[in-house]
Amino acid sequence: MLLPQLRRTAGGAGTDVLTAESALVEQYGDLVRLAYLVLPASLNRHRRVLLAHSLVQRALPHGRAPRSAAAVPPQRHAGQPAGRGPALDPLRTEVVRGALAHERRPRVWPARLSPPRALAPHLPLVLGLRLFPRSGGAHETALVQALSGVSAPVRAAFVLGRLDGLSDAAVRDLLVRAGAPDARGAVRAAARLEADAGEAAAALLASREFDACTVQAHPTDLLRRRRRVRLAGLLGAGVVVAAAALVSTGAAGVGAGPDGSPRPVAGAPAAKDLVRTAPGAWDDTSRVDFTAWPARGSRARDDALLNRALAAWARPGRGTRVAYAKDTARDTPPAAPHLLFAGDLDGHAVVVLYDGQRLARYDEPSGTGGARGLTVARVDDADVTTAAAVTLDVRDGRARYLLAPWVAEAGTRDLARPDTVARPLDVSGDGVTAAVPVLSSAGGCGGSRPVLQLRSSSRIAEKHAFLLAGVGDLSPVHLTYTPLPGHGTPPARQPREATGSAALLAWAHLACGLDGVRGSGVRAVNAWDFAEQDLPADGGHAVWTCSRADTWRGTGNVTVALRTDRQSTASAAAVVAGARSTAECSRFGQHVVAGAQWRAPDGHWYLLAAGSRAVTGISVDGDVRANASGRTLAVRSPHGAQVRVSARLSTGGSLAAVGAPEKPE
Repeated sequence: MLLPQLRRTAGGAGTDVLTAESALVEQYGDLVRLAYLVLPASLNRHRRVLLAHSLVQRALPHGRAPRSAAAVPPQRHAGQPAGRGPALDPLRTEVVRGALAHERRPRVWPARLSPPRALAPHLPLVLGLRLFPRSGGAHETALVQALSGVSAPVRAAFVLGRLDGLSDAAVRDLLVRAGAPDARGAVRAAARLEADAGEAAAALLASREFDACTVQAHPTDLLRRRRRVRLAGLLGAGVVVAAAALVSTGAAGVGAGPDGSPRPVAGAPAAKDLVRTAPGAWDDTSRVDFTAWPARGSRARDDALLNRALAAWARPGRGTRVAYAKDTARDTPPAAPHLLFAGDLDGHAVVVLYDGQRLARYDEPSGTGGARGLTVARVDDADVTTAAAVTLDVRDGRARYLLAPWVAEAGTRDLARPDTVARPLDVSGDGVTAAVPVLSSAGGCGGSRPVLQLRSSSRIAEKHAFLLAGVGDLSPVHLTYTPLPGHGTPPARQPREATGSAALLAWAHLACGLDGVRGSGVRAVNAWDFAEQDLPADGGHAVWTCSRADTWRGTGNVTVALRTDRQSTASAAAVVAGARSTAECSRFGQHVVAGAQWRAPDGHWYLLAAGSRAVTGISVDGDVRANASGRTLAVRSPHGAQVRVSARLSTGGSLAAVGAPEKPE
């Protein structure tokens, strides 16, 4: 192997170290991009940027080299691409090895800490700034979601093959040297990801979304830093006093008053530090998200209430019920948060804060008695629709929402009645809605399925109506729709707003399934009608739908449902398949096939199967064997038959049914 040779010879003249350093300097940006993409998406972007640079700078082999020669890269051979000499491959290996180590963190190790190998001092060290790459567009966001749903070795294989141009064999060898557990499987999975991403994969990987060398910088809390400097001389005495207080107060805990109420925490942001956006800022910015929300509510200047909310977020007391949405970081805000709302609702004081990545809602009873509550949920990369509403209060199955300042019209509609128009919703001057029912399965699927229908202001370029489903979580779920092929589908098969007649009809049959997204950190659910089929035995017409629930962390769960034109609009579609944490039914999983058993009106059972637009043939084996050309299949089948459905694609590849395990090669 080349890497051990480099390390053995580095102690001599230092020539190999110089070669490696010149290769690193020349290809520094590519190596940092590789590290940034392979590191787990669960890390925030600031930490990923710093870790990516640290991994690259620590990738050099050990040894010392002459100081004067280190800055001059050696002359390149004719026809050799920049940085593609023999020294670059060991550097890539070390970078990938370090990035993989962060995903293979031992389960017993605290999730907020790096693995032991990475606890050594990192360079560069950044104080007082938060760094993150510039945000890309919808295609880059879709790629982020797809990459976060696969393992680190697959991400490494995808980047090495599609951006760095290495062959599959070279990628496998590099992953083996880096310690990846299943190099062959990672290369196969990367090939499937590339097939879904299309020819634009390399261009997307090279975009600014993943460029950890060209970053934006925001300050941390300047006032808090100033206070920390002033208090530095008192820390020693403060530790002694705090320890004595902790022993004497027992269960009250740090950050809680004698009655368990939140009290200020040393070094945490205070009410005077909160960021307050001007009321009209959203109309003069291209970043239409929670940062553009103004501070609203009758108690937006109540410093005592705001300080209690900030203290509860920094370190809640024993009298505060705390709930973190799934996969939401539990650390304190890195800087003074934005104040979005502070006011009284139905006998409770409510405060909503935003720290750039998460929403926090603090509520406390206005009188004596009652429990305080803190709810925190991630909302990173929210946009004009997913940042359009926040749940302020949920009581007795009804919720009040705080709407974004760019929402011009608000109403409610019943998904179970697609032909009924939306009803206007009362909204106060502070953007607080009247109480409306939340989606619930208490009344069964035959009851109403209320959702918000909002329309953005004409001053927003993407003026449109959209649907948000309140399921009781802090952030309502955005509902979208992708129509059948040949029914006006855009070439890129991008989801559209679920406000048209076809979308409302589809969601009328699927709305009951929205109960399952509660508490799972879902950002949006898209209903994709991927196939239609005439049923045998005069059974009517069927539509196959794949519903994908995308989470804020990027992964997605899918369910496949079958509905017929003989069903009433209020009846639920039959769920026939499902898969968790998959790229299927997304831009990076555009090909899908599924099967289901169906009983015809004459009482006979049939096996039905259908595939998306690239499917050219369907095969069935197991208790029933059948083949059909085209995108659909229907064959008589005994009830309860065990079968495997697969499809042939126009690209020449094969495809297993949704939820089926992949066949080994």
